[in-house]
Amino acid sequence: MNKAWVYVILTSLSELVWIYGFNTASAWWHWMLIIIFLVCDLHFLAKACETLPTGTVYAIFAATGTVGTAVMDVFMFDQSLGLGKLGFIVLIIAGVIGLKLTDDKKDEEQSKGAV
Repeated sequence: MNKAWVYVILTSLSELVWIYGFNTASAWWHWMLIIIFLVCDLHFLAKACETLPTGTVYAIFAATGTVGTAVMDVFMFDQSLGLGKLGFIVLIIAGVIGLKLTDDKKDEEQSKGAV
């Protein structure tokens, strides 16, 4: 696996951890951990953007945060997942896949033009 994709995974996981922390933090050291994960999150995001298209990285980052938060709400905080919410989650995932596919096409066209 490409190192940049590892950074995408790490930024996505870091985001979910600090979002979870916003819901559960009750002591000062919890907030310190949240700040550490926030800083790590932005660091991994920046490292991923060094080699991958920024639009793709940010779309995955935002989608993971949105979908992950919705899933966390359902399974960890006993919130409901209605049909509307599920439909919009599917739209987000479709958007991320569409961005990735169009970025791949653009890369192929650029590499053909360079030859």
